[in-house]
Amino acid sequence: MTKRLNLTSYIIFGLILGIVVGYFVNAHMAKPTDFADAMSLITTMFLRLIKMIIAPLVFATLVVGIAKMGDVNEVGRVGGKALAWFIIASLISLTLGLVMVNIFRPGDAMHAMLPASDAVSGIATSNLSMKEFITHLIPSSIVDGMAKNEILQIVVFSIFFGTAAAAVGERSKVVIEAIDGVAHIMLKLTGYVMNFAPIAVFAAVSGVVAKSGLAVLGTYGVFMAEFYFSILVLWLVLIFIGYLFLKGRVVGLLRELRMPTILAFSTASSEAAFPKTLEGLERFGVKNRIASFVLPLGYSFNLDGSMMYCTFATVFIAQAYGIELSLGTQITMMLILMLTSKGMAGVPRASLVVIAATLAQFNIPEAGLLLLLGVDHFLDMARSATNVIGNGLATAVVAKWEGELGQHVEGDLANQKLPE
Repeated sequence: MTKRLNLTSYIIFGLILGIVVGYFVNAHMAKPTDFADAMSLITTMFLRLIKMIIAPLVFATLVVGIAKMGDVNEVGRVGGKALAWFIIASLISLTLGLVMVNIFRPGDAMHAMLPASDAVSGIATSNLSMKEFITHLIPSSIVDGMAKNEILQIVVFSIFFGTAAAAVGERSKVVIEAIDGVAHIMLKLTGYVMNFAPIAVFAAVSGVVAKSGLAVLGTYGVFMAEFYFSILVLWLVLIFIGYLFLKGRVVGLLRELRMPTILAFSTASSEAAFPKTLEGLERFGVKNRIASFVLPLGYSFNLDGSMMYCTFATVFIAQAYGIELSLGTQITMMLILMLTSKGMAGVPRASLVVIAATLAQFNIPEAGLLLLLGVDHFLDMARSATNVIGNGLATAVVAKWEGELGQHVEGDLANQKLPE
């Protein structure tokens, strides 16, 4: 417990020091971009270390969890409950984004800063067809899916693999025990990698501040304050709903999610927090077979912060260009985003791709994305942290529904038998 608190303290210290150093570099160095480029190497190294853990960790924990369930009906039941929560949380996030952006109307203050409507944002739009979604959903090769860290594809393969292992029965026991060993090894490896987190946080924040300066926060200060306030409201709503199911234990859950949330906030990547989120949920008492199944699904279907940002940012850009969207149009946009946001990767700027595609569908100038690029990193910090909170609550609530929520325990899970 003390070790986790110390690491959290170091991450917060790295965040604060990064702001101070970044501001000094921006104000006094002739070429602050050189410093930012150097710091980006450290950040990239850390994120790649995290990414090398994700695929084997998701595969190992999910296969073992499903194999221990031993019942296809149970897998379907848990998956159904998880998807029900994801749909409700998605609707809440998207709706709240629409409500808050219409209340604050931050785009009205941006008329003087508009880029030319034919300017290029540099964000590639993606094909939003059903064919593209199915192609992304089912891997042509699990090796390719793991190489690209496609969590959704890894989940699909792991579900089939784990279900088949459970059906084989006794003959698969040796394989499942070996994969269970891989899960423990990856948890221990996560501990090693996380020792670099404070340095990576310092590098990420100092690099961004050195490159953009704090002046950009002044220019967009009101817009950012309104978005952060909206995110806070979403947190309160999600936590309140979680309280209805978990009662007073929701406080202990938030305590376990504190460190991965700060990590996601500091690195602007909810993917970076995945291993520690999984570990924290299991310490909280969520059985491994539930946590390892629901959490990876959530990273593809339940990115609450990113979904709220999609509606908030899209309407913001429309407001900036003086385009009034009717209530019916906004509801249609929300329903489209409800579908297109699924499978959105938990990595920096993935939501911008979805927003770019949505703008094109509603004849809103894509150049409006240029209004966001300068502060997108700071906005991504908030939505990444929200993704962690949302998925942590979702996993704990599903465990509670299933009667699979045990006692809160302390210690290093890598040296323990994973709770089944």
